[in-house]
Formats: sequence, structure tokens, C-alpha cells
Amino acid sequence: MKTISLIFIALLLQVAHASTPIEVEVPITHIYSPKGFDSNDMAEVVISGFLPNLCHKAPTLKAKVEGKTIYIQATALNYEPENPFCPEMIVPFLSSVDVGVLDRGDYEVKVNINSPYETKGALFISESMSPSVDEHTYAYVDHAVRVSGTRFVRFNGYNPSDCFVLDKVDFVDNGTDVYSVLPKMKQISDHCPMKMTPFSFAAEIPKTLTAKQVLLHIRVMNGKSVNHLFRD
Repeated sequence: MKTISLIFIALLLQVAHASTPIEVEVPITHIYSPKGFDSNDMAEVVISGFLPNLCHKAPTLKAKVEGKTIYIQATALNYEPENPFCPEMIVPFLSSVDVGVLDRGDYEVKVNINSPYETKGALFISESMSPSVDEHTYAYVDHAVRVSGTRFVRFNGYNPSDCFVLDKVDFVDNGTDVYSVLPKMKQISDHCPMKMTPFSFAAEIPKTLTAKQVLLHIRVMNGKSVNHLFRD
């Protein structure tokens, strides 16, 4: 009876150990650095990468700034690190990471330093021309979908009041691989009751950049962004 109890306890410990995930760094495929952030903005960097198999879950990005260097750690939880039979299916991810309000200047971006997945990039922050955090009100876009067979993308979302309407959509590119999409709203009434108002509008993506795949970095009302990969 004692032997059976010991075997049962050992099995329980094995199961508990197997179900405890470990945090591991994950492969990075690209660093996207949007243009248009100034010294009053909450700046962001967008990272693409992948999970090597289905035993990896929940990719997480953490950033810290030291001087003019932005360090980012991209990790995931590996639930079965010793399982050789994890389904070999690559799971891509695209995530933005908030790097905070930064002083004007050029910053080096380093992701997963001192690992096999170390990747480097750069980010430029311009001088703010206004004391406010953002000079414009942007539409509250929650997702973007390409119109099949065209260079148009449809932007969908909700505004918190029907007193805002779309004014124009501006595009700013970083010269390489990112279009910052700025869906600017205008207020048409002084009376702005809280009323979730759906919207949907389409805009044509410019042909300024020559990269085969570019990032659409869509600035939204809450100071964050929605990000969408667009392939020519």
C-alpha cells in the first residue's frame, strides 16, 4: 500500500511539473519603427515574430529605455519544454510595445539581446510643436481589412459620440517599411453625448515605399494603435 501511495505521489509531481510553463525568448522576424512620434507622444515600436510550435503560448513584449537605447524582451510561455512531439506549426505574431514618452532624438532598438534571436532597429522622436499630448483626435479604429484585389483598406470601429465625423486620412511613411495612418476626426457639434457610433471607411494605400510588405500603423483615439501588415 505504501509503495502504491509513493507511485501516486510521484505521478502527481510529474504532472504538476509538466503543466508548469517556462518563459523563453522567441524568434523575431522584423522591427517596425513608425514615423510621426514626437516628444509629447506615447511612442510605440511594432515587433513581428513567431512561436516555433504549438507548445508555446502567449507572446509578451516588455520594454525599458536606458539613455538612447530601447531594450525589448520578446518571450512566450513554453508549456512542454521536454516534449519532442509538440506539433511543428509556426504561429506568427505582430505586437506593439509601448516605450513611453521619449525626448527628441535617435534611439537604437535592441530586441532579445545576447540570445540567438537578437535583432536591432532604430526609432526617431521629433520635437513636439505643441504642449498637448496629441494635436489631433483620431478615429477609434479597432480593425482593418484589405479590400480584395485593390490597394484600398477598410477601417472599422466606433466613436464614443456622434458629434465626431471623419475629416481626412493622412499617411506618413518612415522611408522603408511603415505607413503611419492618421484618421483625423472633426467635431461638428458642441453637444457630445456619450453614444457609441459605428463607422466604416476605406482609404487607398500609397505606393511611396518599395518594400514587398509594409506595416500599416493606424493611430487611434486612445493614444494607442492598430497594426496591419499589407503586402503589395
